[in-house]
Amino acid sequence: MLTNLHPYKIILGSNSPRRKELLAGLGLSFEVKPMPGLDESWPASLKPKEIALYIAAKKAKAYLPALQENELLITADTIVCINNNVLGKPADRADAFRMLRMLSAKTHEVITGVCLTTRSKSVSFSVVSTVSFAPVSDEDIIYYIDTFHPYDKAGAYGIQEWIGYVAVEGIQGSFYNVMGLPVQRVYQELRVF
Repeated sequence: MLTNLHPYKIILGSNSPRRKELLAGLGLSFEVKPMPGLDESWPASLKPKEIALYIAAKKAKAYLPALQENELLITADTIVCINNNVLGKPADRADAFRMLRMLSAKTHEVITGVCLTTRSKSVSFSVVSTVSFAPVSDEDIIYYIDTFHPYDKAGAYGIQEWIGYVAVEGIQGSFYNVMGLPVQRVYQELRVF
């Protein structure tokens, strides 16, 4: 599959175990090259739906000087948005609690921006999924935070973890996008890259 990519060595520019697992699910050979300490800030003028794509592109730009001619880089960023409030990764336990309390009994959007980059070409896109949470008790939130430590996850939750089983009432859009990589769209874009 994806024979058009044979000339390329594929690089996943992410430290996320979920993105690694999801990309591997496409049957691709790739190397993981995280770049620690990347700045994930964004200009205040951006609309929430622009932020994930902006950060994914910013990550790609940071890798570009070291990218070889035959390498194809995949970078991504995921945010959670509720009532125009953008939730990235929580700073600490209290921040994670605040985020999950905010999501309880409400519907939010999960937006992932993706960049496919070589030295001569770049394709960027974002995917939006809508997730509805049931009411979640403070006790359940504390249990989840203390057991799963969701500090590396946008919105302080992983849909594939316990909280997803007990809190998610419904999803409109890609489940894998909520996990951190919209693999169906990535596959479609790679087919024509």
